[in-house]
Amino acid sequence: MNAQSSHTQLPASPIRSLSLRWPALLVVPLVIGLSGCSSLNFFSKSDKKQASSPAQVTAGPAHVAVNGAARDLAQEEANRALVLAFYEGFFNQHQVDAAAAVVADDYIQHNPFVPNGKAAFVEYFRGYFKEFPESRAQVMRSATDGDLVYLHVHSTSGPGHRGEAVVDIFRVKDGRITEHWDVIQEVPERPVNTNTMF
Repeated sequence: MNAQSSHTQLPASPIRSLSLRWPALLVVPLVIGLSGCSSLNFFSKSDKKQASSPAQVTAGPAHVAVNGAARDLAQEEANRALVLAFYEGFFNQHQVDAAAAVVADDYIQHNPFVPNGKAAFVEYFRGYFKEFPESRAQVMRSATDGDLVYLHVHSTSGPGHRGEAVVDIFRVKDGRITEHWDVIQEVPERPVNTNTMF
């Protein structure tokens, strides 16, 4: 809605429409891995140890222990696959009812512009996709950490829209998406460096 350009202004992407405007520099204290990785083990903000200490990692066929805490990598990969399938169906195919079947009814939303609950989430996007049927969200990277799935996304409201860089974080429990956080940056028309946001 605020595309800062002398060109035709397009509405914000569906993800942007729900989120706060964040500063140009964002620091995400958790790891965002390469697409296809089932898990990356780095320190998170909640770890008691200093980030400069190396993680002690021991691995088995489907489990890994990081600093003594066991992780089920097979379950983390199943959670990642569930979130990726949901994202594709919901944000790209706009099949809101079918895709939202994996969202818990008591879904917790940390975006301050969206009420809690599956119904409010689905209704918002049902209207958005009718208004902007060419909106898309391309997952660039994904990673897991326990019951959390992280996506680094390029979201646009349609052709010609530069879009936003989005980090979505989903909590998955018992095969259902139960909680969501997001952090968003607008892709600027004139960046001050030649690095991409993706």
